This record gives sequence, C-alpha cells and structure tokens, in this order.
Amino acid sequence: MLANTALLEPVVALVAWSMVMWIWMYATRIPAILAMKMKLDPNAPSGEQMATLPPHVRWKADNYNHLMEQPTIFYALVLALAVMGNTTEINLVLAWAYVGLRVVHSLVQALTNKIEARFALFVLSNAPLFGLTYGAAAQLWGF
Repeated sequence: MLANTALLEPVVALVAWSMVMWIWMYATRIPAILAMKMKLDPNAPSGEQMATLPPHVRWKADNYNHLMEQPTIFYALVLALAVMGNTTEINLVLAWAYVGLRVVHSLVQALTNKIEARFALFVLSNAPLFGLTYGAAAQLWGF
C-alpha cells in the first residue's frame, strides 16, 4: 500500500461512521414519526417538527449534524497532508485518534447524551486536530 493511502484510511473510516449514524438516525426517526402520526408540514419552520420527537431520537440526528461540522477540518487537513506526502507515523496516529474520539463521542451522544462526557470528548478530539494542523503548517512554512 502506498504511504499516502494509509493516511486516507481514517478519512474513509470517519465517512463510513457518518453513514452508520445516518442509518441509525433514520432507523429511529422514521418509526418515531409514524408512531406519533406526525403530519410533515413543508411550511413549518426548519426543525420545529423534529423538535417534537423524543430526545433519544433527536440525539442521533444531532450527532449526525455534528459529524457534518467539525470533521470538515479533519478531512481538509488529512487530504492536504496526503497530497503533500506528509504521511508520518505521528500524523497517522493523530488521524486515527481523531476518528476514535469522534466515534466514542457519537456513541455517548446517541445513547446517553451526557453533556459533560460529550464536551470532554469534543475538547479532547481537538488535540489531534491541533497536531495535524501543526504538521501541515510546519511543512508548508518550514517551522
């Protein structure tokens, strides 16, 4: 396997995890909508109807939305590092650490939604991002 593709594995893993969360979101949301006999109203303000779903159903959608937010930084960084050929072992470890922390964050949010635990995992998941950012910047700007 080419060294650059090894760094792409965590990217594909996080995309795959996002698809798992997408399936889980709809696997809980559709039955809840049917059970509530909800009439979907295209004129209702965005999110208003979904806010009436039970919390344990909304948590999956909230997490899926979170996976579409901050991980965009991860994707950009890892793809930039791969293009630059900066596929060091430390960058690979940092990338997998980020993915692992995001998966654990998803499970905490989707199953228990303990805000303190979620926040700690979110903050902790930024450490690998800072490391990846430093690795990319150091190569580009030589520090």
